[in-house]
Amino acid sequence: MSLEVRNLAPKEVWNRFADLNAVPRPSKKEERIIQFMVNFGEKLNLETFVDKVGNVIIKKPATKGLENRKTVVLQSHLDMVHQKNNDTNFNFNTQGIQMLVDGDWVTANGTTLGADNGLGVAAIMAILASKEIAHPNLEALFTIDEETGMTGAMGLEAGILKGDILLNLDTEEDDEIGMGCAGGVDITATKTYTEVDVSDNFIAYKIEVKGLNGGHSGMDIIKGLGNANKIMNRIHYTAINAIYICEVDGGSLRNAIPRESTSIITINKNDNHEVVTAFNAEIKNIKAEFKTIEPNLEIHISTFETPKKSLDKNTSQSLIQAIYAAHNGVYRMSPAIKDLVETSNNIAKISVKNGNIKISCLTRSSLESGKQDLANSLKSAFELANFTVTFSGEYPGWQPNINSEIVEIVSKLYEDLHGEKAHISACHAGLECGILGQNYPKLDMISFGPTIRGAHSPDERASISSTQKFWNFLKEVLKNTP
Repeated sequence: MSLEVRNLAPKEVWNRFADLNAVPRPSKKEERIIQFMVNFGEKLNLETFVDKVGNVIIKKPATKGLENRKTVVLQSHLDMVHQKNNDTNFNFNTQGIQMLVDGDWVTANGTTLGADNGLGVAAIMAILASKEIAHPNLEALFTIDEETGMTGAMGLEAGILKGDILLNLDTEEDDEIGMGCAGGVDITATKTYTEVDVSDNFIAYKIEVKGLNGGHSGMDIIKGLGNANKIMNRIHYTAINAIYICEVDGGSLRNAIPRESTSIITINKNDNHEVVTAFNAEIKNIKAEFKTIEPNLEIHISTFETPKKSLDKNTSQSLIQAIYAAHNGVYRMSPAIKDLVETSNNIAKISVKNGNIKISCLTRSSLESGKQDLANSLKSAFELANFTVTFSGEYPGWQPNINSEIVEIVSKLYEDLHGEKAHISACHAGLECGILGQNYPKLDMISFGPTIRGAHSPDERASISSTQKFWNFLKEVLKNTP
């Protein structure tokens, strides 16, 4: 499978991507990929080092004639989101990604592909390895843990980089040039409960929500896709006075819209017909609402071996009400930039089991005040249900610089090459530029990359033709830096 990918054009990029995808690199488990990158830099006899948090920096002198140009920092992140289909047998900690070619797309076999941000990393590797591509002095910055906290960017100390311009290769539309992004904060609501015995007069049901598209909780939040946790809770709410929750397992990563959720509930046998009827009626409504955007949505209810323990009725009810009250999806559109989501929240993961409840959210906003507003709204909803709420992993947005020299140069170059204007925009995702700008406030930054679809989901795919377009554009940008 990887051989077919290696034969794609541009070979220098796809071969590096195949090399990269052979190395397991989940977020927070980047030891192997860090060593891989160190070996790569040292084999090229380039200055290579790892900073105290694990970021890899490789420096390359300018090619002849470009020594007097401003130093460029090429930046991408090493880690990838690890998501797979339930029926896919795969271990992200030990296996390399199994890639497939499907028309103009490279995909993976039931897992995320890692094009986010592996194609950016591969392109930088190809530049570093080339003896023919013209470029100014380069500092390649490969950050760690972008997907689950941006701790690599946060830990990069001032003074390590000497560059003037930063090219972040982590945008997912090849006609976009990014000049701003959203900040974010992780919101976690927790609660303990005392389990109660389930009466012999109760029966249990297993409810499954699956088949949703999922996707990136920032870039895809505007699409109105189904959130498995909210759909599951909506079903629970139809019989809130009759059901007792035993377990809930929904979603996985904060930055992925949840595709699947499973719950175990019990009901009094006397209420069985009424509750199942209510469930089926609501499921019919949900499927009708989502039929155009989530055609593969499946919701199944089946009898289940009755558990010995469950939540008490009050805890079940308050949990359902808290999830219902907690905002999910777009909270506010930007009044300044057309079609840009300003503030949103993703109810990413819900776990109820063995006396513990944990609800994990990721709130994003391009305005710090907007981020705080929605975070406080969520905190209030959960605290009314007696949850303990904590904020963590907070990172700033990247405020657009309307006087950016590199934005002006690159946008004109794009128009000259392609005969049309690029979309100069901010994105509703957490790029590392905002964080890097704190310790390097004079860096002139932009972001661009090849077209990628379905990032953070097993449907992730990268366009082959777009990767060629991106590669040619990147080489032209390096030749034309100020």
